[in-house]
Amino acid sequence: MPSNHDTPITRAIISVSDKSRLTELGQALAGHGVEILSTGGSAKALAAADIPVIEVADHTGFPEIMDGRVKTLHPKIHGGILARRDHPDDQAAMAEHRIGPIDLIVINLYPFEATVASGAGYDDCVENIDIGGPAMIRAAAKNHAHVAVVTDPGDYDDVIAALDANAGALPADLRRRLAAKAYARTAAYDGAITAWLSGELGESFAETHVAAGHRAGVLRYGENPHQEAALYIGGAARPGVAQAEQIQGKELSYNNLGDADAAFELVAEFDAPSIAIIKHANPCGVATGDDLVATYRAARKCDPVSAFGGIVAANRPLDGALAEAITEIFTEVVIAPDADADARAVFAGKENLRLLLTGGMPDPRAAGRLIKPLAGGFLLQDRDAGHITRDALKIVSKRQPSDQEIADMLFAFTVGKHVKSNTIVYAKDGATVGIGAGQMSRVDAARIAAHKSGEAAEAAGESERLTAGSVAASDAFFPFPDGLLTTVEAGATAVIQPGGSVRDDEVIAAADDAGIAMVFTGMRHFRH
Repeated sequence: MPSNHDTPITRAIISVSDKSRLTELGQALAGHGVEILSTGGSAKALAAADIPVIEVADHTGFPEIMDGRVKTLHPKIHGGILARRDHPDDQAAMAEHRIGPIDLIVINLYPFEATVASGAGYDDCVENIDIGGPAMIRAAAKNHAHVAVVTDPGDYDDVIAALDANAGALPADLRRRLAAKAYARTAAYDGAITAWLSGELGESFAETHVAAGHRAGVLRYGENPHQEAALYIGGAARPGVAQAEQIQGKELSYNNLGDADAAFELVAEFDAPSIAIIKHANPCGVATGDDLVATYRAARKCDPVSAFGGIVAANRPLDGALAEAITEIFTEVVIAPDADADARAVFAGKENLRLLLTGGMPDPRAAGRLIKPLAGGFLLQDRDAGHITRDALKIVSKRQPSDQEIADMLFAFTVGKHVKSNTIVYAKDGATVGIGAGQMSRVDAARIAAHKSGEAAEAAGESERLTAGSVAASDAFFPFPDGLLTTVEAGATAVIQPGGSVRDDEVIAAADDAGIAMVFTGMRHFRH
């Protein structure tokens, strides 16, 4: 049974690499008469603030050796942490060996992750693998019935408040919470070391994969009200929805977060000013152009029905004029790197609209890993950072595409990378004019996209569907000519596709018979 008693804090050991708020904590402990043991820079910082501190070497009677590799690995430290205060044999051993109890452990580990991220050499990374710190953290966490362990300066306030409220003692529920957090920290630390060592060994995938994240918040529910959910932040730093600042609006839902991430990752693909509108993780309109207001209207024109209640992402800071355009219809979330005062004022008039500012754009070609859960396990793969340039295209048709067609094909193919498979994307003049997503048949994706473009044209008061004179992009090869011919029927004059079908010759012949241009990319973008 877990212990429910309060633990009086009489002696603490502090050894932190992150020294933020160290003085505040030290003063609080000293104010409650706590004896503080410390090492190295932590001891110096405490002493400089006139906080009484005892060097660990003076406490153990054994000096630091091996350039500090051995300093806290001593029975007087670990015995003081691990001793069960209600166990007669443990108490007898403490008395026999003159081991004093240590009731509080405050530890930040050597900055291994930051050292690796800085590009440091192998030896420097190894030296930044903490040994004594994890050993003390795990010992204290195991003995949380009697000992408290703090690994995050963010918990100092709770510790100080509890000490003040309990006459210098820490309650059992706080000790248990801190212990769980401590084990999570050492697990994440070991996972980072495992990943780094595996990489140094040339292994793309470690034998054991450890994924860790810090809980940023518990959501109201998951995809549906009967599902629970939470947001975690972890892995390599990447500007995006997880770490964005929410300027206004009600709480974000699970679906809001997923859709906003999809929108922002899509719009990050383009160097030119761009807008993406997302609904249910699929784009319903994407456009690029010099003027963001015109670009937004071009994106919304593609599917104005689906755009209602959607997610809008921009790869440029928002201004007042763009905010006015976006708020013409109901919009759930707007995400961008920044927004000026005028834009914020406009959005403030729509209290239900969530405004997220990221401070930057993610690199669409940066490496990363994606996890997909399975029953009894999970799949791990590289994120799709594939990118096609004009030089990589292979023209396979008799008709040569124009420069504008090539530009639109590259745009459409990039958008298709972010659409659920099977997909067909029609584009014209740097804007999508029809998107067919998530269909079991590529032919149906092409038909749906063309049908929706007709509805969009009608909504815009135009007599001809938007796909007339467009280009078409397919996320994977056409297994038969029928999908290609469907795009021709919709009005496409050029098609971009990966190629690689056993029937490529038939598809190329169909393109030639129809008089359209076709290029192969050699790269597909399935998105399941």
